[in-house]
Amino acid sequence: MRSALMCGAALLLAGCSTIPDARPPMDTGVVEQPPALVAANAASAGVRAGPPIETFPFLRSDAASALTAFRASCDKILFRDDTSGLTTRLDWQSPCLAASNWSSDPAQFFTSQFETAIVGDGSAFATGYFEPEILGSRVRAPGYDIPVYAMPSDLERAWPADMPEAERTGRPPLGRYNEDGKFVSYFERAEIEAGALEGKVPVIAWAADPVEFFFLQIQGSGLLRMPDGEVMRIGYAGQNGREYVGIGSVMRERGLIGDGPGQYAGSMQGIVQYIRENPEEGADLMRLNKSWIFFRELTTDGPLGSLEVPVKRGDSVAVDPKFVPYGAPVWLDLDRDVADGLWVAQDTGGAIKGANRFDTFWGNGLDARDIAGGMSGRGKAYIFLPKGTLARTGQ
Repeated sequence: MRSALMCGAALLLAGCSTIPDARPPMDTGVVEQPPALVAANAASAGVRAGPPIETFPFLRSDAASALTAFRASCDKILFRDDTSGLTTRLDWQSPCLAASNWSSDPAQFFTSQFETAIVGDGSAFATGYFEPEILGSRVRAPGYDIPVYAMPSDLERAWPADMPEAERTGRPPLGRYNEDGKFVSYFERAEIEAGALEGKVPVIAWAADPVEFFFLQIQGSGLLRMPDGEVMRIGYAGQNGREYVGIGSVMRERGLIGDGPGQYAGSMQGIVQYIRENPEEGADLMRLNKSWIFFRELTTDGPLGSLEVPVKRGDSVAVDPKFVPYGAPVWLDLDRDVADGLWVAQDTGGAIKGANRFDTFWGNGLDARDIAGGMSGRGKAYIFLPKGTLARTGQ
């Protein structure tokens, strides 16, 4: 699950100081750019000044919505440390104060409060994610028999007894204590589908379609459309600690993705088509992904990102917080024009690792699914930092 499950109400009001675990990666078979030499964070990757911020072609509507997203982030970023090595909490006080009562041209807010920075070589790679909507029910009913589990009470972190002390570094793995008192791996997808958690773990809802629910798990949040028209929003609560396997990559290795006869498109839509046309093989393929996601019901007006604020279409972007400070505005200039412009770093993801790796959020609806499912953009990324940050850090 997330590193502190979820913060208590009092902590949420003050701003959580613990960054949740990443939501699972979105895998569509898209080939990732090869990683460069791995750096520990942005500071070690190298940071230099970008172009003058006044030269960026701000659109008023883009700047206005990004300002709203930034303002929402301030309640969190003022109370947490920045693991990128670029900023301190004090650096954000001035832009957050300005954002709280800014009423003039939103583009001037960014030009007056920020300077641009390039991390590493600035070569960006961006994918997309969205909030799926699938059929569901609050109660089990004919056609609604796939459990949407809440967090299990027996899922915890501990060191296996047979693991040498020298190997016990970082956080302990997720697992459970079996009937013999031995700490073991938690149930995997195939075991959960076979009923391993039945009657033992709370069920918050029931889904109708196993394929749609599988992809909702990969996205990490979504909407359940009830038979009476009610919509229930569910968000990522935790994960079983088992291995995530990108089935798009497996399909590619098996020669199922491509442009030839009998092959499928290298997108989420192509993967779904294969599973629908080959239900038995598709079910086996999905079970290769041993990871299982647990959910909680949300009452927010959008899915919660890792910053614990609702992410917004066209404004929120997932980043590796070791390379982009949470809450920082990001300017993307890509070969996919739909993703060009201002974004705000409010989320992270299992596949979002390293400098200049981004995952753009596209909301919900059919167009969101299409854009996110096929998003693979390359170009340049510029991080907006509070003015004076580069001089203070000697960059």
